[in-house]
Amino acid sequence: MLLLLLLLAPLFLRPLGAGGAQTPNATSEGCQIIHPPWEGGIRYRGLTRDQVKAINFLPVDYEIEYVCRGEREVVGPKVRKCLANGSWTDMDTPSRCVRICSKSYLTLENGKVFLTGGDLPALDGARVDFRCDPDFHLVGSSRSICSQGQWSTPKPHCQERRAVYIGALFPMSGGWPGGQACQPAVEMALEDVNSRRDILPDYELKLIHHDSKCDPGQATKYLYELLYNDPIKIILMPGCSSVSTLVAEAARMWNLIVLSYGSSSPALSNRQRFPTFFRTHPSATLHNPTRVKLFEKWGWKKIATIQQTTEVFTSTLDDLEERVKEAGIEITFRQSFFSDPAVPVKNLKRQDARIIVGLFYETEARKVFCEVYKERLFGKKYVWFLIGWYADNWFKIYDPSINCTVDEMTEAVEGHITTEIVMLNPANTRSISNMTSQEFVEKLTKRLKRHPEETGGFQEAPLAYDAIWALALALNKTSGGGGRSGVRLEDFNYNNQTITDQIYRAMNSSSFEGVSGHVVFDASGSRMAWTLIEQLQGGSYKKIGYYDSTKDDLSWSKTDKWIGGSPPADQTLVIKTFRFLSQKLFISVSVLSSLGIVLAVVCLSFNIYNSHVRYIQNSQPNLNNLTAVGCSLALAAVFPLGLDGYHIGRNQFPFVCQARLWLLGLGFSLGYGSMFTKIWWVHTVFTKKEEKKEWRKTLEPWKLYATVGLLVGMDIVTLAIWQIVDPLHRTIETFAKEEPKEDIDVSILPQLEHCSSKKMNTWLGIFYGYKGLLLLLGIFLAYETKSVSTEKINDHRAVGMAIYNVAVLCLITAPVTMILSSQQDAAFAFASLAIVFSSYITLVVLFVPKMRRLITRGEWQSEAQDTMKTGSSTNNNEEEKSRLLEKENRELEKIIAEKEERVSELRHQLQSRQQLRSRRHPPTPPDPSGGLPRGPPEPPDRLSCDGSRVHLLYK
Repeated sequence: MLLLLLLLAPLFLRPLGAGGAQTPNATSEGCQIIHPPWEGGIRYRGLTRDQVKAINFLPVDYEIEYVCRGEREVVGPKVRKCLANGSWTDMDTPSRCVRICSKSYLTLENGKVFLTGGDLPALDGARVDFRCDPDFHLVGSSRSICSQGQWSTPKPHCQERRAVYIGALFPMSGGWPGGQACQPAVEMALEDVNSRRDILPDYELKLIHHDSKCDPGQATKYLYELLYNDPIKIILMPGCSSVSTLVAEAARMWNLIVLSYGSSSPALSNRQRFPTFFRTHPSATLHNPTRVKLFEKWGWKKIATIQQTTEVFTSTLDDLEERVKEAGIEITFRQSFFSDPAVPVKNLKRQDARIIVGLFYETEARKVFCEVYKERLFGKKYVWFLIGWYADNWFKIYDPSINCTVDEMTEAVEGHITTEIVMLNPANTRSISNMTSQEFVEKLTKRLKRHPEETGGFQEAPLAYDAIWALALALNKTSGGGGRSGVRLEDFNYNNQTITDQIYRAMNSSSFEGVSGHVVFDASGSRMAWTLIEQLQGGSYKKIGYYDSTKDDLSWSKTDKWIGGSPPADQTLVIKTFRFLSQKLFISVSVLSSLGIVLAVVCLSFNIYNSHVRYIQNSQPNLNNLTAVGCSLALAAVFPLGLDGYHIGRNQFPFVCQARLWLLGLGFSLGYGSMFTKIWWVHTVFTKKEEKKEWRKTLEPWKLYATVGLLVGMDIVTLAIWQIVDPLHRTIETFAKEEPKEDIDVSILPQLEHCSSKKMNTWLGIFYGYKGLLLLLGIFLAYETKSVSTEKINDHRAVGMAIYNVAVLCLITAPVTMILSSQQDAAFAFASLAIVFSSYITLVVLFVPKMRRLITRGEWQSEAQDTMKTGSSTNNNEEEKSRLLEKENRELEKIIAEKEERVSELRHQLQSRQQLRSRRHPPTPPDPSGGLPRGPPEPPDRLSCDGSRVHLLYK
């Protein structure tokens, strides 16, 4: 100490101005004393307070130390040293005394403290974050900031968390090794959930899992291990559909909620069978709302389906059928197959299916499209809807079970549409875990032990991750983690239905944004998710849209491409075309009918003009006039018979139908009825017995007219009743579709117009029935009277010939036209020509001979003129004489028959007497001359008859 004072003495005793001017901080003799900071001081080593006050400079290499009062700490250099140049070290950085916060915040029992913004101790602006050790949860704020010596929040503490156990079955191997990626995703989700203080703050989710190998038998073993071994599991998480079916059916007996992350079977949507089942993996039926939306977008109303006969596809197709029915869309054809799709594909081709939904596995898809190529069921006319989870190059993979090349397969599948469940949110938005979907993929990839493409279930991993979040949110809601009073999850046991019901309701109302998209469950417990829509364009799949079934929102990118330039029609465009009658045929027959009508008018005029001629009078001219009128009406019926939609509108068609029926019916009744009346009268007079002829031989003409009137009246009554009760109207006959010669997506549907009624066959049966009887009876009467000769109806043989022709033509034409009704030209030609020919024959046979006779013989005299020339009456003609002689002859025949009977009786008596006489007298010897024995001559018997007299009787 003394030595230090001796060294410093020259400096202390030296006046300030000695040696020249000196700066306060720099002097060759040392460093000037500096002032201490506010609320602090400087510790001078080896000097007392008085000594410090007595000096102004300190020597080189001397160190001073800053100190602060109370709860303060030095900020800046705490120690400074005097340099040779007379300055202190770090003078560019001031030293300050700053208030500090409590150091108790820098430690946490059963946890860790992370200090940010300063070193120990904590100064103003410092921040501490608290984290509890595993199995503990933080009670209080997880962060505090130091400001003016005070922490912003009270110090938290770590409290032990109660464990909640999840029993999981991950298929690490087997048919679907989805657990390889889903298990790490679940573990990652548990870490994220357990680190959140706002979700299940008093609980920690823990996982107990086994490898189910996607095998129901193996899963059964582990299921009962989970159930019968402690601790109690609050929920079960199976993977495969087959395992989920087993677990979900058993879980309801244990009051357990089942949450699956990898089950798509539609059968699991059955709430009666699986009342506590939920799944974040959408059902396979979720494709159906997307398909229906696309059907409606493109205006398709008819679709066809082909499916592989498995439970998944059958139930999916049943659901699709219900949905399209509600949307007014029809499934026209539904085909299925077990292993060979050849026949179903042929059926689709034959049934003209255009929009086809295919439900089958990838291997069967190759078989189907090989048959599609063979049947040419692809191209611009067809659209196929397939499942989107096939490999991108599924149609190029070598398959020995098909005989199609890669090029053929590529051509067949071009342009088809796929629908695929979106399992990773396409939007780069943050989920409830504060991660985007891409961040999740990157984080999961780091946890995996091998490449994602080689890891089973990588595609479904987001669903497993979101399943844990759905469970955590439901348990948080049940336990009252959101600030509401709830139940104690640690009180759950397999007999506690109350907690199960609350968890069920919380799960059912779940709605949050996950890494797989918006998570929400429908009424059956199935996940509602987005659907990705892709189209195969140029051999590769292109995204063309997304569909959110929860919001009925279709996001369309307008990148769809069609082979034909636009979406095809759901069926062949059917063009209806009517088959009209050939106009050449109609005109030709109309000309013949017109000439026939002219001929009928000529014949009628001739008959009326020559009605005073005896020869014409003896042919019943009035009946012939009716025949000519009937032929005219029948010929006139040819015109409406040939009218169709080519000439008239549909409103006029019923009137044309009526005209056909009435003209033809009345024409037949008048024409044929008058001829039938003639032949019937001839048969009645000349072929009946004598006792029935007397009152018929003088048949008056009005009776003939009455007979014709009766036939016509029957027709009028029948036709009137027909048209009142069941009128004729226009009906359409449709034929098989016809393909046009051009390669266009249309087909021709031929149609033919007919006149018909509801009971058409009944009315035709009645009409044809009695008309047919008249025709047959007319033929019979004509045959019976073919040899009769009478001048009362001198043309009855011509009438008979006309009846033959009319009857034969009608009896042939009626059934043939019914058979040929679908062939308009043939039917019209047959019917019209039969009418024309029968009318021509009738007119020619009845009238032409009369014209010829009157012209060639000049028999133009009337009956009165002929009587004046001959002086006799037509009543005394040879016919009357012949009739009287025949009558007298028949009377004589009767008398002769009586006499012969009497003669026979007398001869019998004579023979008896001769036998009696021969017994009384022996026989006389024979005459030697060889003659008969002679006896006495017998007197002539008075009863014997003379031969001459008998002769006279016969004479």
